[in-house]
Order: sequence, then structure tokens, then C-alpha cells
Amino acid sequence: MNDATQPKALANRTAVVTGSTSGIGLAIARRFAAAGANIVINGLGDASAIEAERAGIERDFDVRCLYSPANMLSGAEIGEMIKLALDSFGSCDILVNNAGIQHVAPIDEFPDEKWQAIIEINLIAAFHSIKAALPGMKQRGFGRIINIASAHALVASPYKSAYVAAKHGIAGLTKTVALEAATNGVTVNAICPGYVWTPLVERQIPDTMAARGLTKEQVIHDVLLEAQPTKQFVTVDQVAGLALFLASEEAASMTGTILPIDGGWTAH
Repeated sequence: MNDATQPKALANRTAVVTGSTSGIGLAIARRFAAAGANIVINGLGDASAIEAERAGIERDFDVRCLYSPANMLSGAEIGEMIKLALDSFGSCDILVNNAGIQHVAPIDEFPDEKWQAIIEINLIAAFHSIKAALPGMKQRGFGRIINIASAHALVASPYKSAYVAAKHGIAGLTKTVALEAATNGVTVNAICPGYVWTPLVERQIPDTMAARGLTKEQVIHDVLLEAQPTKQFVTVDQVAGLALFLASEEAASMTGTILPIDGGWTAH
């Protein structure tokens, strides 16, 4: 049997992926679509670029793909994003909480508004999306919740107090919801990437240069990759591959896990 005739792993499933107009989230959305899932993407960016990505998913994988402009600072809008999946496709089978922002500064210089936004987008938004999606998953007896955390859910780095706090919170949220949903056919897991070359990482380099008095090259080699024994950035496709496995039937007994994919960072 050739690949074209094999059933797709996520056929008849619907996945909502937050922060999926670029980087890790987009790679996950495309990997899920390749496996047959209908997709709701979400995130910021140029409207024409987002439409090109949305249409490209439909064209490349013969699935339906919708875009939700939900603001991750608004619980009501996050609820509407989940409702869009339910109204359009009849279910939200897979939820990937990927949206995130970063700011790098010593805590005594950390802007209050940056702290608040990081906690809200990186942690509280996941609470709202899980709360909205979980009842339907329980009712259908199937659900996959995948939280994109970070190696910073397991270890800390200087000048990232809000991000580290939020990602540690994601780890705790993952374990708690996994226990609550364990008898309902719903799994809840967290993926903890090390440094992945994405727009989020690229944007934090100037702040890290300023905070530590380093050049761009020093930040890349002496700060980012210094933590990873492989001395290589994790790729978005590697993270997407792990997410696809967690969404599959083969991972039905994996729940409440906090999975590093970090080039050996947290093995130290």
C-alpha cells in the first residue's frame, strides 16, 4: 500500500493551534494538516501573509483551515476561537497552546506591563483555552491537549523572570489537568523545547545583548547555544514531529508528562 492510500493519522480530527502564524506553531499546524486534521490557526502578523499561510495549508494538504484573530489577552476571544472550531468542524479534538511572548531584563528593571503581558499570554491564555475546549473533549471521550512550554519550565536563566515563571506554571497546569481528565480519554502533555530559531528567539537577542553587554554572535554562541550540549538549535520540524506523536493514538497512555526536546540542556 503506498502513502497516498494509507489512512491519515489525524483524519476527521480538528486541531486548534495558538500562535501559529509563524515559527513552531505554524510548523505544528502544517504537520497536523499533513496528517489529515482540519486546522484553526491563530496569531499576529501581516494579514496578507497570514492568508497566504492559511490558503497554503488548504492547498498543500487538502484539508480545511480557518484563521482566528483571537487576542490571547482576552479570555472571551479565546472562547470564541474554540467556538469557531466547534461550529465549523463539530469538534476541537486537539488543542495546542503555543502562543508566547518574551522580554529580557533584570527583575528590578522589568517593566510591570511586560511582566503582566507575559504571564497572561504564556500562561493564563492556556487556562482559558483549556477551560473552553475540555468539556467537548470529555463529552466525546477523546482529546489531546499539548502545551508548548520550554526548557525554562524545568530550569531558569537570568533576566527572564516572567517567562520562567509562566513556563513553570504551564508545567504545573499540564500535570493538574492531566489528572482531572485522565478517565475521559483526554491526554495533557507539555513539550519543552530548548532554543529553537524562531522569530521569538531572534527578537530577544537585542535585549540580551543590552542586558549582558554582549555582541549578537556572543549571545548566539555563549548564551543560547551554550546551554545546549549539541550546540545546535532545535528545529521547528522536530518540535512538530513530537507534537504529532502526542496527538496520535500511540500516545494514548502518555499524560501529565513534561517532555524536553532541548539538545541535552536539562541533562546538566
